[in-house]
Amino acid sequence: MSDQRLGVSGRIAKAFQDTELTPLLALIALLLGLFAIMVTPREEEPQIDVTFANIFIAFPGASAGEVQRLISIPAEQVVSEISGIEHVYSVSKPGMSILTAQFEVGEDSTAAIVRLYNKIYSNSDWLPTQLGVAQPIIKPKGIDDVPIVSLTLWTEDPQRGAHELQKIAHAVEAELKRVPGTRDIYTIGGPDNVVKIQLDPQSLAGYNIDLDELKQALLAANSSAEAGVLVQADQESSVQAGVFLTTIEEVSSLVIGVHNNAPVYLRDVATILAGADQPTHYAWLGTGAAAEQKGITVQGEFPAVTIAIAKQPGRNAVDIADDVINKFNDLKGIIVPDGVEVTVTRNYGQTADDKATKLIQEVITVTIAVVFLILLTLGWREAIIVGAAVVVTLMLMLFASWAWGFTLNRVSLFALIFSIGILVDDAIVVVENIHRHHKMGGKPLKEVIPMAVNEVGGPTIMATLAVMAALLPMAFVSGLMGPYMSPIPINASMGTLLSLLVAFTLTPWMVLKMMANQNYSASSKSSSSQNNGLYDFFNRVIGLFVLSKSARLWRWLLLLFMMMLIAASVGLGVMKLVVLKMLPFDNKSEFQIVVDMPEGTSLERTAGLLRELGAHLATVPEVTDYQVYVGTASPINFNGLVRQYYLREGSEVADIQVNLVDKEFRDRDSHEIARSTREPLQKIGQRWGGNVKIVEVPPGPPVQSPIVAEIYGLDYDRQLTIAKQVRTAFEQADGVVDIDDSVEFPAPRKVVEIDQQKAALLGLSQAQIVAAVRMALAGEDVGYLHDHAVKYAVPLRLELPVSDQRDLSEILKLRLKNSAGNFIAIGDVVNVVDTQREQTIYHKDLQPVVFVTADMAGELNSPLYGMFDIASRLNDTSIEQFFFSAPILPVNDSIKWDGEWQITYETFRDMGLAYAVGIILIYLLVVAQFRSYIIPIVIMAPIPLTIIGVMPGHALLGANFTATSMIGMIAMAGIIVRNSILLVDFINEAVARGVELEEAVIRAASVRAKPIVLTAASTMVGAMFIMDDPIFNGLAIALLFGILVSTVLTLLVVPVMYYAFTRRKYS
Repeated sequence: MSDQRLGVSGRIAKAFQDTELTPLLALIALLLGLFAIMVTPREEEPQIDVTFANIFIAFPGASAGEVQRLISIPAEQVVSEISGIEHVYSVSKPGMSILTAQFEVGEDSTAAIVRLYNKIYSNSDWLPTQLGVAQPIIKPKGIDDVPIVSLTLWTEDPQRGAHELQKIAHAVEAELKRVPGTRDIYTIGGPDNVVKIQLDPQSLAGYNIDLDELKQALLAANSSAEAGVLVQADQESSVQAGVFLTTIEEVSSLVIGVHNNAPVYLRDVATILAGADQPTHYAWLGTGAAAEQKGITVQGEFPAVTIAIAKQPGRNAVDIADDVINKFNDLKGIIVPDGVEVTVTRNYGQTADDKATKLIQEVITVTIAVVFLILLTLGWREAIIVGAAVVVTLMLMLFASWAWGFTLNRVSLFALIFSIGILVDDAIVVVENIHRHHKMGGKPLKEVIPMAVNEVGGPTIMATLAVMAALLPMAFVSGLMGPYMSPIPINASMGTLLSLLVAFTLTPWMVLKMMANQNYSASSKSSSSQNNGLYDFFNRVIGLFVLSKSARLWRWLLLLFMMMLIAASVGLGVMKLVVLKMLPFDNKSEFQIVVDMPEGTSLERTAGLLRELGAHLATVPEVTDYQVYVGTASPINFNGLVRQYYLREGSEVADIQVNLVDKEFRDRDSHEIARSTREPLQKIGQRWGGNVKIVEVPPGPPVQSPIVAEIYGLDYDRQLTIAKQVRTAFEQADGVVDIDDSVEFPAPRKVVEIDQQKAALLGLSQAQIVAAVRMALAGEDVGYLHDHAVKYAVPLRLELPVSDQRDLSEILKLRLKNSAGNFIAIGDVVNVVDTQREQTIYHKDLQPVVFVTADMAGELNSPLYGMFDIASRLNDTSIEQFFFSAPILPVNDSIKWDGEWQITYETFRDMGLAYAVGIILIYLLVVAQFRSYIIPIVIMAPIPLTIIGVMPGHALLGANFTATSMIGMIAMAGIIVRNSILLVDFINEAVARGVELEEAVIRAASVRAKPIVLTAASTMVGAMFIMDDPIFNGLAIALLFGILVSTVLTLLVVPVMYYAFTRRKYS
């Protein structure tokens, strides 16, 4: 065949089949792939660029309603004007407004925070500073704030406690910060270091010293400054005036006044104590039944602190985690004394490395399996050629993935495994066609290769573009799910294109080198008999629909049968035999227990509940250890970042981080273990009056809660009432668990009201009384001890003895000096009024809202069914329900359903649109190729047939239909169209050579059956290796059953439909 008769593919094959450049390019591709493996950061999950920012605005003394009106609402309006903002939340509580600005996924974090700062401070005039409103404090949060390593220091030595552990941890922090690539490093647990100046009110009055005088004396004595430079004898000497307080003795010996011409020392009116602050939180480590698996040899609960370490953006989590742990080990015996133990309670670097290593091994295994399949069907030479093409393509894919900016994570590596079945298609089609033409004999291989490649080149290019057209639209899925799954469409599309280039360049070169001297004479009869056998089979099957007298009837029956199968398959979902779920739970090595006690619960009572919960966890066989955090939050994960668990603080909140033995050493998965602990733990919580929720690591992008009801209206008290009604519906629904709401328990509150007229007559100001009461209850910092041996400043805190802090009557006996120099008791000018703590007011997107949340743990195990069950129970009420978007102006009482439903709806909506766009693009491509409006319909007819395999496959294996199942269906659209194009192209060429149409359609099925079945089998082999992954199980089932059924049907339906649509044209 001359160059003039060769197309693009044939010319490329001819140019590269016998040039020294081809092996060099292949070698370069291998080296680029190895480079990518070494330099690409490894992470367990894709790093989604999601940016949050919390804005804290203090308004001391203001009520929640006043904070809402004067701070939260104006601030929300300002923040909502920023470009790229997706949601604005606010929490208005007495004395504080907390706003959360959530930017759209993919917004550049630095640019977003700069816009936020500019907007806040350029509009700072809306803050009524004359009312005492503080300047806003902005704290950005993003994915890189999630610690990748947490080290828990604990001790069984009764002489050591959390305070000493915290000191050690602070010293360790400074050393770990020297590890390159680390970011935030902080310690959770342990009381802060403080110098307590516990005042004796009687002694103060006896020495005629007032609180204000005492504070001023302390501040004046603890001052120092560079006074200037002294020049003497041509020598400059710097002069420092005064020195700071550095020791407890210096503080105790301070002269704070004079009484009867004698100095009054601070120790005369107060007890000075240096050490741990009054606990505002507790932390401890407990050991589980499987503790020895982690090297823990003792049982019990021990005081602990946890050091959390985050990494810088773009750095390799595996390397940084290893470096941090190695650095810590070097500090043992130096900074970390004997008797202080350490347990690695989080190592996302290790889990990322384990996952990446396992998946890379699976990539190798799948490649070997595919090569072995080719070995059995075509021969060992062909197997080596196809294997080499796949390896080179994979290496180029790895390099392209690194260049695109992806990391090596479970999704990007699963994209490789998923792609192998697609990558091998081009090589198989090219090799098989060369193999077939070479067997015919008559021409040297060097002439056969360009001709054979040219024959399948057009349909192969078209098929490659069809696969890309099906996959690429998925890259534009919105929300958190889009970037999470984006490595699949992008990597698979790049791989498909690269595999085409390899098939046209490297494959012809290898065929020429390995098959030039191959003699087919011995196998020609066997090959001929095989071809005759396939022809006889398809002649009998397809002949029924094109040759028999009742062919027309059989074609209608085939159509009816296909329609019935499609309807039955769809019915499996309607009948809930196949459950729809966003993503199934993964098998992790951790889960979390979140505890909420009624507002106003003491820290000690909350700790008591946590002790009992821990005692039960210690009996769970798979638990190695657990960390308890009372009054504060544990180190956050991505789920905690989105749910803002890091803002949880107060005596009524707590959580437990539970670590499990590695999944290779347990029979139950983490979801089953978590579910089994829910009932006993919640029974314990109910006895204590607490709400205990089991929080598992979500399998994909996290949400506020699996089931969320957002209640809107015009009256907040009415919204709170409706929330109780909605919560009742939640409790009645089957399988709905972990129910909670944002309605707060009516905790007691005391208001110290000042009789201003009486106070004025007695010479006291309200500010003076307020400051005294605040100091008496919470203490007041009046400077810092300048101790060079500590990392954090040690405050000098004025306070009353702990026993007096708990008795308001003792505080009211505190005497203040009036303007005349006389002492007046606070109780003489105040009245104490008992009331209730105000409700916190929540806003979302400028509207007041009340949340009711829950999870699903029933038989269906999908929050969607729980949500629809609850919604149906509320149909008889006057509450208007919204499922897709919140009401713009909630004139009536209304509910917006959110949570997993919202992300599921958005994901499947966008994937459905991507599916439709892909089909339209495929249609346009096929129209352009075949210059017909009818033929593309024939080619695309097998696409809906994939559902005949997908849905029954899920039902047969008891699997949920998930987002990854949908990805499999979309990918199959391109894969199946590839097969159809090969069939139709062959039919067209045969008819053009004068072959009868009936003979052409039968011969197309028999000739193209082998490469079609081989490519389908290769994809199915790849899918089988994904089956054991909980997340991508749906993708594997969709590919396995969908391709199995659709491939078989394609070989029948496409030839029959082609005949039905074109028989009059050729008659």
